[in-house]
Amino acid sequence: MGDTQDWAAVPGAAERARSVLAAAWSCGVTADGAREEYVGAHTVTEDGGVLLDVPDDSALVTAALCAPRGEPSAVLEFADAAPVPVRDRIRARVWLAGRFAPAAGGSLLFRPTRVVLRRPSGAVLVDLAEFAAARPDPLAAAEARLLTHLADAHPDAVERLTRLVRPESLHAATRVTPLAVDRHGLTLRIERVRAHGDVRLAFHTPADDVTQLTERMHALLARASAAGCPRALQRQRADGDG
Repeated sequence: MGDTQDWAAVPGAAERARSVLAAAWSCGVTADGAREEYVGAHTVTEDGGVLLDVPDDSALVTAALCAPRGEPSAVLEFADAAPVPVRDRIRARVWLAGRFAPAAGGSLLFRPTRVVLRRPSGAVLVDLAEFAAARPDPLAAAEARLLTHLADAHPDAVERLTRLVRPESLHAATRVTPLAVDRHGLTLRIERVRAHGDVRLAFHTPADDVTQLTERMHALLARASAAGCPRALQRQRADGDG
């Protein structure tokens, strides 16, 4: 089931793709039919290139560097997994097609010639100039820590935030979990027995750092405290008490 809440401002495709790269700890590399997974081996340059540290004897390196000139020599894949356990945990994937070139220190520098972002809503081709100019969401590096803390230490706050969700979106809900947060808002995953949906709670203004995020979250909670408890949750509690 898809979301039924109105979606406010969200990161653009280029920013979202750069955020996935910035937060990812691993990447898959495919070249000449061979695929290897690298963990903790990549960094992203300011203009969206990918520096990759690989063993000197890697067959993938040879295949990538010896590809015909002018043709993409490899495809890099990055997955964005929700830090909190939920169904369909992969929130987005990014594929970069392009070429490797030797870089200082024995690393390889990958320059993308094609960038594809796939989200639950579908896949989009990201403009290369926009990708190079984009910056990751300022909360991307801290998102996993922030969401796990919210889910583990403040379940009461998560429940209170459901007061901002339309009652019909909470129908038959069995669990509500924080799924994502970025400078524009917080996304909640609403799980049911056989389905799930996502709703987005927008901040009144973007948050450029964790300090501002704390203020935005307090503002959301204040709004939630002023709202009534959703009837759907009231019925679930009554059924449980019975």
